[in-house]
Amino acid sequence: MLPLDKDLQQKKSSISEFELVVNRVLLYLPNVLSGFEEKFGYVLYYSTNAGTKKFVRPINKSLFIMDPGEFLLTMLEFKNILVKIKNREGSFSAIEKGLIDSVLYTIQQAMGAGFDLLVDPNSARKHVGNRFEELIKSVFTEIGIPNKKVVIKIPYDTENGTKDYTCENDLILSPYPNISSNNQREEIVLDAENDQSEELVLSRSAEAAADKYINSQEIVVSVKTTSKDRMGKMFMDKILLEKFVGHELKVIGIFLNDVQRKETNNISYTLVSGLFMVYNKFITELSGVYYLDPPPNAEIEPYNKYIKRFSELITEDIDGLLSA
Repeated sequence: MLPLDKDLQQKKSSISEFELVVNRVLLYLPNVLSGFEEKFGYVLYYSTNAGTKKFVRPINKSLFIMDPGEFLLTMLEFKNILVKIKNREGSFSAIEKGLIDSVLYTIQQAMGAGFDLLVDPNSARKHVGNRFEELIKSVFTEIGIPNKKVVIKIPYDTENGTKDYTCENDLILSPYPNISSNNQREEIVLDAENDQSEELVLSRSAEAAADKYINSQEIVVSVKTTSKDRMGKMFMDKILLEKFVGHELKVIGIFLNDVQRKETNNISYTLVSGLFMVYNKFITELSGVYYLDPPPNAEIEPYNKYIKRFSELITEDIDGLLSA
């Protein structure tokens, strides 16, 4: 078995793989955490070793499952719910939806806590984001939604000739058995973390039909741990892609949370809610924004018209989005 720090840095490709590493983290945490403070429903854990104090990212105590035994039992329920979603078996209760958000939040934040305590911060930052993308991809795979990471290369002129702007979409979701978004010219790019994974790189040629790039029935998904410094790019990329492919696109954002530790014993929220509304009203409107741990503003008008919990996406909205 890999050491825990190495296991955290390994690419994950299934819910079961996430379950195994998270169980290891939950068993590890009680042995190293020295104490905590609580602010506005978030727990700020820290570990003290040889006079050095390490802080763990803010943990929403209403979502996070700290007990390993409880986590494993809840995972069984979670997997049953995913099967129910895949089979389109009726409606889902508020308890079931809450369990979805809680389990996925626990998985991501447990890994984040492990990175905070065991891995160099500069290295950990990219891995945390990668694990979140892989987690969301695994969920869609489990519920039977075809998906693929797609990179669009948009050519533009410079004084040194034509260059490509790379527009990386974390996922394309499709109502078809296979991703329809493609091009006459396709390149397979091996992921640096795992040479067995692949991305589809699309480079537009003059004779290619626009709808061959991103099929209008498919969904472009941006998956990020936080909207901080990224919300604007999501709106701009939607405009850029629509201009490039020549038709409207369905674009959604999926975020973990928008909260961060402030100093040593406090938190702050990073969603710039006013700017979010300006983007939606005057720039372009997304097809949806979903959080595992929504910021407080998301619960009130007018923000609750645009922001929902992730569980709403996979239990209620996804079929409508794919068929629209």
